[in-house]
Amino acid sequence: MQIRELRVPDSYEITPKQFGDDRGVFLEWYRFDKLEETIGHSLNLAQGNTSVSKRGVVRGIHFADVPPSQAKYVTATHGAVLDYVIDIRVGSPTFGEWDTVLLDDTDRRAIYLAEGLGHAFVALTDDATVSYLVTSTFNAEREHGINPLDAEIGLVFPEEAGEPLLSPKDTDAPGLSEAAAQGLLPTWEAARAYYETLNKGQGH
Repeated sequence: MQIRELRVPDSYEITPKQFGDDRGVFLEWYRFDKLEETIGHSLNLAQGNTSVSKRGVVRGIHFADVPPSQAKYVTATHGAVLDYVIDIRVGSPTFGEWDTVLLDDTDRRAIYLAEGLGHAFVALTDDATVSYLVTSTFNAEREHGINPLDAEIGLVFPEEAGEPLLSPKDTDAPGLSEAAAQGLLPTWEAARAYYETLNKGQGH
């Protein structure tokens, strides 16, 4: 398993080692100890989610209040998506920047996003199946969104995805500056403070 930090601090690409033979393939798609060595604490996993999307579907940009927010470990078990991590932490040196990881059923990579980061993906195939492990259960009152078509963020969607298909909730979500003005965004300071409590074993 190889773990590589992305352009956005506190997010990582995870590439598993696959063992194939004439029967098929075996891999470890999640190892708590390997991730803990990298991020400084173990994940207190609380919920598992799965979404199935047709080609062109965009889900996100989603995030939750810090603390506790939701750290996410995401992979695609069928088909392919381009996964985005967006730094929406006000005061971060990379605020407004983003990076991507291709999640598919060939390389079977995963992406880890720390609490307070924005998350989105676009489905590149029909029946793209994405599984998420998250560190807190869903709480609608603490969940927020940013319009993934916001020009200020400028996410670039591959041509192969076709026309972006968004839910009304995501279409109606504010842009980055509007969300900041409304006080919806987490801050770099609050996020770092919460990461420190996790590293000391106090965040559970």
